[in-house]
Amino acid sequence: MNITTDPDQEIWHDMRKPGAYEWWYFDAEEQSSGYSVVLIWFAGFPFSPYYTSHYEQWKNNSSSDQPLPSNYSGFNFQLYEHGNEIVNFIREGGKELFESSHSTIGVRFEKNLFTYNALRDEYSLDIDFSFPARHKKVKAHLLFKSSSRISYKKKDTNNEGNVPLHQWLLRVPKAEVEGLIEVIDQPGGSMQSIPFQGKGYHDHNYGAVPMQEYIARWYWGRAFSGRYDLVYYVVFFKNDKYRPLTLLVLQDNRVDTITVYDTLRFDEKNFRHGVFSPLHSIDIQLHNKEAGVKIHHHKVLDAGPFYLRFSSDITVQVEGQRPEQIRGMSEFLAPSRLQSRIMRIFTCSRIWRDGVDSIMYDSYNRIKNSLDWNNQ
Repeated sequence: MNITTDPDQEIWHDMRKPGAYEWWYFDAEEQSSGYSVVLIWFAGFPFSPYYTSHYEQWKNNSSSDQPLPSNYSGFNFQLYEHGNEIVNFIREGGKELFESSHSTIGVRFEKNLFTYNALRDEYSLDIDFSFPARHKKVKAHLLFKSSSRISYKKKDTNNEGNVPLHQWLLRVPKAEVEGLIEVIDQPGGSMQSIPFQGKGYHDHNYGAVPMQEYIARWYWGRAFSGRYDLVYYVVFFKNDKYRPLTLLVLQDNRVDTITVYDTLRFDEKNFRHGVFSPLHSIDIQLHNKEAGVKIHHHKVLDAGPFYLRFSSDITVQVEGQRPEQIRGMSEFLAPSRLQSRIMRIFTCSRIWRDGVDSIMYDSYNRIKNSLDWNNQ
């Protein structure tokens, strides 16, 4: 796994190898109101059961039709209030629904798009989609203004660098975010209007082969406070002879300094496992002689067969300083679970694939929509 902060790496790479993937991730939270939002654009949706099945058929020579990543493009929008889901939308489709450029930063999937203004160093996100399975329509405009940048690069040196290409671009460790989110009930048209002003984060990932063929698991998280802002990243590889990757980016806002720690010990404890959630640790720690963070995964925001998103309690301690308590967002991913055919069936319940009828998707959303009405 290579790491970079090079802005030139954010353009669409137009990955064409079977199993390749690329995504652009944004999240933001407004602590005063309890609202948080996650938005992701995909060109090669690595978590798609449709993409994974096609790839395996091609790899096993049961299909001569080579899977093109852009034919598994997608868009994901998730909105929470105090950790409770309001909208969880994943839409996937062919290359005709996706648009990007090899020279300009920006992506469109259907009517959902983001653009980048280099002079102002800000991203403009415009969202417009219907969610028939939940009888909702969502429109939003969010402006991400970068307030923190770093310059850093690290190559994956396992096997003398002869490893599959996977890259993480840490683009915006912290942003000021403002805008408006509208959730419209259909039919009826009653609207929830949410003015938004908070803090955000943005990164970009891509790889040349399926994640499950190289990566065993990873932890990621970010948090903001008056004293510290941080991003952490831990990746374990399927080949247990390869060195895990550990990274902690820590900004001290009192003295306006950013330090990158990339030689850290990593500890896991208090493991959990569920039928529809992978084996993961509730408590993790990254530390060296100079600094350390303890992360407690406080509340599950989203769960799937291979993936978990948490609201987390994070403790930061720098040598000679008092510990600082921060609330942040964390994620855990176990790509090998993508290989389970049974789990793929359940994953289909979360994804609206263009042109595909799915009993699992219809049933899941019918139940979720009923629960939403019962909770109103």
